[in-house]
Amino acid sequence: MFRTALALAAFDVREAGDGYEALRILDQHPPDLVVLDLMLPTISGITVQQEIAAQVFTRDIPVVIVTGSSLPVDESAVACVLRKPVLPDDLVAAVRRCIAGGAEDVRS
Repeated sequence: MFRTALALAAFDVREAGDGYEALRILDQHPPDLVVLDLMLPTISGITVQQEIAAQVFTRDIPVVIVTGSSLPVDESAVACVLRKPVLPDDLVAAVRRCIAGGAEDVRS
């Protein structure tokens, strides 16, 4: 649903099935922004976010966390945090804000 909404909003979307695949895609094709769930198979979204922040070539990429988890993310260096349920239009709006503002803190 989110992939379709972002594609219809003219974003080029690459989707990963788990945390390792996400890191591989980030390494091969660094994006303008990452939409990240915290509850990923194999390695957690928190670990993926930490890897993004730790690498020179990815640390400036804005990250939008979309999660149903109650894990605290207030300390995370991410552009936006959206708590599920999230409407597709709300995600598209957050992605637009975060891309326009770079890594500014836009928590919803």
